[in-house]
Amino acid sequence: MAENTLDIVLLDETDTIGLATRIAPHLRAGDTLLLEGQIGAGKSAFARALIRARLGRVEDVPSPTFTIVQTYDDADCEIWHCDLYRLTHPDEALELGLEDAFSSAICLIEWPDRLGSDLPANAATLSFKATETAHHVKITLPDSMKSRLLRAIQDA
Repeated sequence: MAENTLDIVLLDETDTIGLATRIAPHLRAGDTLLLEGQIGAGKSAFARALIRARLGRVEDVPSPTFTIVQTYDDADCEIWHCDLYRLTHPDEALELGLEDAFSSAICLIEWPDRLGSDLPANAATLSFKATETAHHVKITLPDSMKSRLLRAIQDA
């Protein structure tokens, strides 16, 4: 395991909510989380929990599968929750204004492979995988987020 990489087992949705809730207060404008994994792996549940934790209330947080982008205003900045599954070319993502959001908002990007080579350089990657008994997430942190997020993630 690399120094900036952690493997976490999430036994149920409560564990997923707990992880998102621990990470949420440490994010700031310009942070991007790339959420990888197949359908049903836990990406949307994680994003929903993180958004609710940032907002400090139970908010309707629909999956942006059809809208592609949902935005939320918290006290510090905008939160962009993006589901890029339906995009066919990286240029489509840039047309959404993602390039600006990467520097001014907290971005949660599902299906980040649709960005091609336009991935933000200092993004954290959360790779979700579902098995019969649990969900697993491999978290890779860039150096720019390591000091802020590592302890929060490990305090399970």
